[in-house]
This record gives sequence, C-alpha cells and structure tokens, in this order.
Amino acid sequence: MAHAAPAVLRKAVPWRDLVRLRWWEKLWELTLPLPWLVGSLWAYHAGWLAAGALASFFFFLTGLRLSHNAQHGSLGVPRAAHDGALATIGALMVSSGHAVQVTHLHHHRHCLDEDDIEAWPARLPWWRVLLMGPWFPISLHINAWKLGSREKRCWIAAELGAVASLALVAFARPELHALRWHLLAMGAGECFVGFFAVWTVHHGCEAHGHIARTQRGFVKNFMTYSMLYHVEHHVFPAVPTCHLPTLARRLDAADPEAGRLQVY
Repeated sequence: MAHAAPAVLRKAVPWRDLVRLRWWEKLWELTLPLPWLVGSLWAYHAGWLAAGALASFFFFLTGLRLSHNAQHGSLGVPRAAHDGALATIGALMVSSGHAVQVTHLHHHRHCLDEDDIEAWPARLPWWRVLLMGPWFPISLHINAWKLGSREKRCWIAAELGAVASLALVAFARPELHALRWHLLAMGAGECFVGFFAVWTVHHGCEAHGHIARTQRGFVKNFMTYSMLYHVEHHVFPAVPTCHLPTLARRLDAADPEAGRLQVY
C-alpha cells in the first residue's frame, strides 16, 4: 500500500477534536520541565553531578516539548503566554525560543526541500552531524535573524541578551556553581539538537513521500515524552504533543504505511 499524502490524511483522519486542551493539560504542558529543572539544580548544588546531568537531560527534553508546542501556538493559552513560554524556556536552555520558532515554522513550510534551513543535518551521515553539532544552533540563530520580522528580531535580541546576562551572573559569583553546571549542561544539549531533533526523525526521508519518521511502543514513547511522533506532528502540526498518541492510532487505522519508518 502506498503512503498517503499529508493533504489526503488531513481529510481522512479526524483530528480537530484533539487540538483543544483541558485546563489540567494546559497546566501539565506549561510546567512539565519545572520538576526536572529544580531537581537538576538541587543535585548540582549537592555535588551529585551524575544525578544532575540526568535531570538536565530530561529538563532539556521536556523543554524542547514545551518550546515546540509554544512555537505552534498549541498550548491553549493566549498569544502573549506563548511568547512568554518561548522566551523563558529558551533562556533557560541557552537559546532564543523565537529564533527556533522562526526556523521551525519555515521548516514546516519547506519540509526537506532545498529551502529547508533546519533540516540540513538529515542530509548528512550521522557521524558528520555529531561532529558539526555546535554549528547547528548557531546556524539556526543566524538564519532566524535573516528570516525573522522586526518583531521576531526584537525577541531574539532580548532573549540572547537574557542568556548572556544569566551566564555573566552565574560565572561571576562563585556560590552559583549549580547554575553554572546547568548552563554548561544546556550548552552541551544544544550541540546535540541537530542529531536528536532533526537527524533521527528525518534521515532517509524525502520531501515528496515519507517526510518524517515516527515511533511506536509505549516504553520508548514514555521515555521520550512522546517527542518522536514526528510524522504525526508534520501532518497535523496544530495537535499538541499530549494528544499525539491518540492521533497516531487514528493515523495507523487510516494509513498503515504512515508508521513504517521508525526512529528506533
């Protein structure tokens, strides 16, 4: 069976009921990274670096989820709250949330074609993506500045200023060693975004056909906070992450080939 085109699937799969979030789902999405942030800082302060690093990993993962939903305006809150979420989580992850939004929405409009400036890691072998890891966030911010409107550029400048201020405070005060470890962990995480958030979900895909990979299996999706339902996200970008498992079941019923390309 041939894989159905996204436009066909949007008509065949009911999805509009999945866009709306209940109040507790909004609260869940907005606060999901908070326990991991508190846990990582506490562990770093106590000198438990391995535990802090593990908590930082899950903070980064859930931060990506929050930022991703905010980029698409799918948190069920006013626009100002989406902007606030982007700015806050971006600064805590040592990046500009609005810069990532600019390049990510461009990625959705030009998925895997020559103009897709976010997806270049998917065209390379995995080892080159890892070697070029530090360049990925830099290239996103440069291109976001070029593509962004005046309003977006103001957000980007303010957010990068906040990151710089946070770093200056953290490294100027010896007692803030927990914050320094956090910032270093986030910097390391940014160097792997091109591999984990782009290459894993788009390598071996094409602009006209299977545009993204996905994941099946409760344990794998539980451990990755449902961030690997990527073909579902590309076909239905308005659906928030917490509803992607339901969407995946509907998609499989409509097109068994949709989930053929798995991340793992």
